[in-house]
Amino acid sequence: MRSALAFTFTLFLLASLLAQLNHAISGWGVYVWLGGLFVTHAALAPGARGGRTAAFLGGLFLDCTAPVTFGTHALLFAAGYTLVFRLRDRVARDENTTRIVLALVVNLVLFLVFSFVQSRQIPTSATFWSRTAVDLLCSQVLVVLITPWLCALQARTLDLADTFAAAYERRFG
Repeated sequence: MRSALAFTFTLFLLASLLAQLNHAISGWGVYVWLGGLFVTHAALAPGARGGRTAAFLGGLFLDCTAPVTFGTHALLFAAGYTLVFRLRDRVARDENTTRIVLALVVNLVLFLVFSFVQSRQIPTSATFWSRTAVDLLCSQVLVVLITPWLCALQARTLDLADTFAAAYERRFG
């Protein structure tokens, strides 16, 4: 339960920062989507439980702030978490390069699935797909820049949660 709370806290922080960034760059007509970051480190973290719960709750938080069918982000993130969790024994989990590449691939796949799901609800045109390509490019660049920071933040938050739990156990038995 501690790891789920720690991951959820960091994902809520990420979602809040992402909302602020998207608001700031909305004048340029660009939207950044970082779905791969909501999934990757939680699925790769050694011995951490509750990653799927955190990814699902982070998806629900994004669903609350986006004009999509409620549960779309949550289900995508749960599916992405399951995929990465199944692959985690086959990759070097402790290397930043691996985390960045995996976050890029997961972000790409989730972005494309999300775009195709949403494109059914609006009339598509050539400008939609060109804008989607620009959004994807900006999102991927940001994933490369943010992944090491977010992984370090989540690892440190897990350490703090374990420290507080140990202190609570010593004090109150």
